[in-house]
Amino acid sequence: MNMLAADPEVLRIGNCSGFYGDRLAAMREMLDGGQLDVLTGDYLAELTMLILGRDRMKDPSLGYAKTFVKQVEECLGLALERNVRIVANAGGLNPAGLAEKLRKVVVDLGLDAKIAHVEGDDLGARAGELGLGAPLTANAYLGAWGIVECLNAGADIVVTGRVTDASVVLGPAAAHFGWGRTDYDRLAGAVVTGHVIECGTQATGGNYAFFTELADLGRPGFPLAEIRRDGSSVITKHEGTGGAVTVDTVEAQLMYEIQGARYAGPDVTSRLDTIRLDQAGQDRVLISGVTGEAPPPRLKVSLNTLGGFRNEMEFVLTGLDIEAKAALARRQLESWLPTKPAELTWTLARLDRPDADTEEQASALLRCVVRDPDPNTVGRAFSNVAVELALASYPGCSFTTLPGNGSPYGVYTPGFVDASEVPHTAVLPDGTRVAIAPSTDTAVLAEVAEPPAPEPLPTTETCRAPLGTIALARSGDKGGNANIGVWVRTDEQWRWLAHTLTVERVKELLPEAASLTVTRHVLPNLRALNFIIEGLLGQGVAYQARFDPQAKGLSEWLRSRHLDIPVELLS
Repeated sequence: MNMLAADPEVLRIGNCSGFYGDRLAAMREMLDGGQLDVLTGDYLAELTMLILGRDRMKDPSLGYAKTFVKQVEECLGLALERNVRIVANAGGLNPAGLAEKLRKVVVDLGLDAKIAHVEGDDLGARAGELGLGAPLTANAYLGAWGIVECLNAGADIVVTGRVTDASVVLGPAAAHFGWGRTDYDRLAGAVVTGHVIECGTQATGGNYAFFTELADLGRPGFPLAEIRRDGSSVITKHEGTGGAVTVDTVEAQLMYEIQGARYAGPDVTSRLDTIRLDQAGQDRVLISGVTGEAPPPRLKVSLNTLGGFRNEMEFVLTGLDIEAKAALARRQLESWLPTKPAELTWTLARLDRPDADTEEQASALLRCVVRDPDPNTVGRAFSNVAVELALASYPGCSFTTLPGNGSPYGVYTPGFVDASEVPHTAVLPDGTRVAIAPSTDTAVLAEVAEPPAPEPLPTTETCRAPLGTIALARSGDKGGNANIGVWVRTDEQWRWLAHTLTVERVKELLPEAASLTVTRHVLPNLRALNFIIEGLLGQGVAYQARFDPQAKGLSEWLRSRHLDIPVELLS
């Protein structure tokens, strides 16, 4: 146990990054803005691992988030002055390399800082023997106990590879409070807290459905959590920063990229159906009541492979006969290609309107996407032929894209391995290597039975209106699947939503999902429904199966669809 704060009962953990490419100034803003004990950053995502994998192919010394190094160069002195520990997963595919780079930074700055790292998640060299194929990257999701060891050894900065997003919060909390590995309720509370703050300003008003209600969204402040010994926490932000922290902004992040009522991790399975949210003051939301269970015996593995090469050309179709123009372009291009690609897909976006006031409003977009193992097939052999249609096709033929070569694309798939197969290792500031044993108390993950539905509202007068008039929503990606979390604010609205927004209704409102498997999970404490749409995103974000490859806007499309809503709920 190593106290990370002067207050033994409260640990203040802030976040300064929600993804690789987030606000560069956030680390300094968080250190300057107010009291902190620990500063965390999340730099990794499914797509990021592919990007870092390609970096490492070019230069084996890379594979980590380079922006994190720049932030540390600018802010380490301030962090040390204020006794703030830094914990981040910026190590990506090369946490040891990042740790070594940071030691050089410390020397160059003339400072005294202890650097530690956590490794073992990289299973690439053993992927074949573990039955994971031959991916470009294979990284198991580690837990928080390696971070705990590093902090207990006095590390000022701990960098990791692919730990779960919440681990960078759970680790400091467990170290500060001395939690044990079976303190499941406390661990689960910290995991939920970590999930709320790991995506940065998404907890303080960013990507928030009712954003027009917020007084100041010009530059949202990054979130911080005041974690308590019992695992409960208050989510807040530094005074004077933009955005807001409300029950709904916090719930918006809670509903992001989740699955069912059980939120599984390597250290604990958190029961999302037990969470309680309460407004505890201006920009202060209390998270309490979270219960935890033993984690599953297997760890999830993020697998990225190079799927081949991809290219696209986009045609502008203006005015009359849009469908006929699209058919002509399609027929011509496909017949002119010297070699047909392995995949060739067309999408016609009817953005045009009749009798339009501007040419842009009179135009539709026709997109052709090709994929093939051979870069030449989808390179100039494709894009040059598309351009050759310019004077030989439909009237007004033009393009929004330029001819060019294809680019490699990745395919993400999840895998699973026994936790005992993953060598979770904490490398302490003095170089000592500490092996972290996997959890011995485990439970196979199982679905939670759907809770009883609330009493339905009595039949009453309805009005045709967008679902988003009363419902908030947030969507995201998990590999090729998309999730949409939908919730409402009042018990009466919940009585209506729970009975109205069924799987069948979602498929009706979102025709792209009509032929896909859709699963509904019910979270009554949050007055929320979560829908998983399997396969909507093809083989993951890097595959770019649709124009919104991460399903970021999917929830807003659902909110824009019209339903018959009881008039009393609209007032």
